[in-house]
Amino acid sequence: MRSPSPARAVAFVNARLYDPAGGRDQPGGLLVADGRIADLGPALFADGVPDGVETVDCRGHLLMPGLVDMRAQLREPGDEHQENMTTASQGAAAGGITTIVCLPNTDPVIDGAAVVEFVLRRGREIGLANILPYAAATKGLQGKELAEMGLLAAAGAVGFTDGTRAIANAGILRRAMSYARTFDLLLVQHPEEPSLSHPGGMNEGEIATRLGLPGIPAVAEVILLERDLRLVELTGVRYHAAHISTAGAVEAIRAAKQRGLPVTCDTAPPYFALTETAVGDYRTFAKLSPPLRGDGDRRAIVAGIADGTIDAIASDHAPHDQDSKRLPFSSAASGIVGLETLLPLVLELVHQGDVPLGRALAAVTAAPAGILGLDCGRLAVGAPGDLTLVDIDRPWRIAVDRFRSKSKNSPFDGRPVQGRAILTVLGGRVVHRGPD
Repeated sequence: MRSPSPARAVAFVNARLYDPAGGRDQPGGLLVADGRIADLGPALFADGVPDGVETVDCRGHLLMPGLVDMRAQLREPGDEHQENMTTASQGAAAGGITTIVCLPNTDPVIDGAAVVEFVLRRGREIGLANILPYAAATKGLQGKELAEMGLLAAAGAVGFTDGTRAIANAGILRRAMSYARTFDLLLVQHPEEPSLSHPGGMNEGEIATRLGLPGIPAVAEVILLERDLRLVELTGVRYHAAHISTAGAVEAIRAAKQRGLPVTCDTAPPYFALTETAVGDYRTFAKLSPPLRGDGDRRAIVAGIADGTIDAIASDHAPHDQDSKRLPFSSAASGIVGLETLLPLVLELVHQGDVPLGRALAAVTAAPAGILGLDCGRLAVGAPGDLTLVDIDRPWRIAVDRFRSKSKNSPFDGRPVQGRAILTVLGGRVVHRGPD
């Protein structure tokens, strides 16, 4: 297969066209012209591909919208020794991700229009993925003074969050919600009550007690979330809870949706693929925020994905260098890399029979795009030509030394998985080609 020129039309033939948003699952072809889907369907190219059109033979593999990762830390500007936009884009392309939304906890913080514009410009220059920024909800992520949300949205911010920090002050949060509601902006919260989570490092329970580590109780997540939902009811803001990890949070979101509140949420693969036992003997690569929970919480997360209570799955990509992770557990940084493992771990839910294919893939395409108001995540005429070709049955083993990401902090190293992106296409350009 050859990389097509971005200015020319590209024909994808012999594909299994799969669109989670529209319910399409059929053999056929797809045409991208001028960076967008021009036509698709079972009869397309029945008489052959016209002369002068680049051709990609999909060999019966699943051709779907490119993945939309709605939560990742890219570390640029400020901490490029851990990751930068180029290496993150390479990792995203290898993982079938065509759109990344990055958190504002950079240096400087994304709380001014100039930094928003810098992120957008760098993403365009690299050209391997669409990179879109969240902006800070409060100046400097300090939780004290509101950022200029209207100006930041006009500059290109797709939502507002204090990233890995909860907006803990209820008065500040209410003002942020009211401001965001005025402009119909999305507010994203890290739902963890700081006074209950600090200085904890892992899930509170028997294992933490045995290891002598301070624990973070599940109620730290639920208490803050329940408070926020009351404020959502008061203000009417579009509210999104990030990386929920507990059964209580799933139930709270489910009840809020039943009451008709404008609430959405996501989780990340560690919370359905691992439990607190992964910490083992102080394994810092399994230290996350929120922490890995018990199996009851893990099963509740899986059930929440299956029934649609959990709208989306994000990578929660948090790259750290070895110096940040190879420390005593309580001192080590929280988070793991996730761009290149997002798709196979989501497909693990399918292969295990826990979540239908359409629901699982919607959680990484149409659902996050819809939450963020993005024109992507679907196979339809006029949609962006951002595509991923997936061999959903291919067995392989995760190997961190092959990651394109600069950092390698993953607890999934050596894990056998099934399914991977073999071609990633951005606006009709092939930006990654995996092993055949």
